[in-house]
Order: sequence, then C-alpha cells, then structure tokens
Amino acid sequence: MSDGLFLRCCRDLATQYPDVKFEERYLDTVCLNMVQDPSKFDVLVMPNLYGDIMSDMCSGLVGGLGLTPSGNIGKNGALFESVHGTAPAIAGQDKANPTALLLSAVMMLRYMKLLDLADRIEGACFQVLKEGQVLTEDLGGSSTCTQYTNEIISKLQ
Repeated sequence: MSDGLFLRCCRDLATQYPDVKFEERYLDTVCLNMVQDPSKFDVLVMPNLYGDIMSDMCSGLVGGLGLTPSGNIGKNGALFESVHGTAPAIAGQDKANPTALLLSAVMMLRYMKLLDLADRIEGACFQVLKEGQVLTEDLGGSSTCTQYTNEIISKLQ
C-alpha cells in the first residue's frame, strides 16, 4: 500500500513537469539495467528501502561503500551521510576511508548553495583518487585514514 501511495504522488507530481521524463519500473529491472548500463539513468526517485538496496548495489560499480555519499532531501530539511555503516571491526585503527563522508559533505554544501567550497573539496578528493598514490586499504592502497585525509587537504585550492 505504501508503494501505491508513493507511486500516486510521483504520478501527480510528474504531471506538473511534462518536460521531465517519468518512468515507473520494478526494482529488479532497474538493478539489472543499472549494472548493464548505468548511463541510462540520471535521477532515481524511490522509497527509502529501495534506495538503500540501489545505493549499496551501485557502490559496487564505483569501488565500494567507502566512496558513496548519500543525501535525503525533504520538504523541511535535508540529511547527508555516507552510505556505509560504522565499521566497528576497524574502529580506532586509522583505517577507515573518509571519502563517502567528505562527498556527503560536498552534497550538503551544494544544497546550502556553497558551490565553490563543494567544488574545491570534491576536486581535491577526485585528484587524490585519480593519482592513486595515497589510498586507504579498501581502495588498494596502504595509507591510513589520516594520511589519505592529509593528502586531500594538501590538494585543496
């Protein structure tokens, strides 16, 4: 019943924006299509549970949960967080990958219209990832979280 309410709301809203392409699809089909060709999608709108499933699946397409930011934007506010959990197995070991948290902060800054700051942080993160010299273990490197973060900070312009 909640899917029905969600779909009715989406259909109603879609009529207000005729220039935006609106399609309804089953989650399993979207998952298959996403893995086959992610470029088919620009924006996905779905209830929270489906979004959790999709975001975890999609994180595998880009390198893992340590890289994927998340934002929940509502009528009266927004919440930004990394997709992954707390990783208690590596707590206190300086091993965590902070990229998802940093990119979630980038999403928050964009939401707050602080575009220059968002672009600077995102650019520094992407530069460090592209260079591939100072990476945490989950990204195939041997650097600590502190070393990786300091490398990103050194790239801020």
